[in-house]
Amino acid sequence: MLLVRPPGVYRVQEDTSLLRHVLRRRGPLTGRSVLDVGSGTGALGIEAFRAGAASLTSIDLSRRSVMASWLNSRLHGVPATVLRGDLFAPVATRRFDVVLANPPYVPADSPLPPRHRMARCWDAGPDGRLLLDRICAEAPSVLNEDGRLLLVQSVLADEQATLARFKEAGLVSEVLARAHIPFGPVLRARASTLRARGLLGPAQTKEELVIIEARHG
Repeated sequence: MLLVRPPGVYRVQEDTSLLRHVLRRRGPLTGRSVLDVGSGTGALGIEAFRAGAASLTSIDLSRRSVMASWLNSRLHGVPATVLRGDLFAPVATRRFDVVLANPPYVPADSPLPPRHRMARCWDAGPDGRLLLDRICAEAPSVLNEDGRLLLVQSVLADEQATLARFKEAGLVSEVLARAHIPFGPVLRARASTLRARGLLGPAQTKEELVIIEARHG
């Protein structure tokens, strides 16, 4: 898929590809409304529209990502509504049939969101859950009764915590897919720190990603 990616916008990587694969596997989205939160280049939303989605709304906090999502949706003939804002805030009064989320989830040293533009794409606090916990808590407010949320994260950010947070929010959740991928530049750079914290094994060179689906019970 040809995508415009300005500097500072998260490029399509294995986590995006895994979520796209699961989205295809779950079948057509004919007539469904889709929300792509943390849209980046907009690749996931474009995939959803190609699967038959009736409408697509994309949200990102980054101005550059908003621009990229808008440009790429037009490049691929997708009439997306692209909004800038913090997670679900721009659509607080709306509900969707399908919500897609590929948030930052890499454990970092600082408890605060990073100032560096690219680091914002992956750093998510000491436990990697800076945005994951918020998504779990707020997801019920944007899901239709028969809607579902598909989220990708690293096991380093504790998949069991995500399942537990969804349960606390009144949603039923399950792991749909797993994949082991070689460390990218970010994990290679901080592998020694993560090993010292017990988050990586001594000889571990691959990261496990999971796709989690959440829905109303």
